[in-house]
Amino acid sequence: MGSLGPFEIILIFLVVLLIFGAKRIPEIARGLGKGIREFKDATSEIQRELNVNEHSSRIQPPQQQPTPRQQSPQAEPQEPARSDNPGSQETSQQQAS
Repeated sequence: MGSLGPFEIILIFLVVLLIFGAKRIPEIARGLGKGIREFKDATSEIQRELNVNEHSSRIQPPQQQPTPRQQSPQAEPQEPARSDNPGSQETSQQQAS
């Protein structure tokens, strides 16, 4: 299978001209060009994202989990005082609503 010669290209162009007509060929060419441009834009955007992700993973060292001694003392959240009376819990929940 060789490449297309000038005769084959002219023959293909004439067949396309007969099938679509002279008025439709510019519209088809515009649509084809627009599709190719969108495809190239999408591939270049994906490539940029991959490069950014690859670049940022090289710059940032992996995060290490702090050991309990390294953690700074923080105020621990305190639980509300519990009552043995279940009715008082229901009342406090209703008031919160």
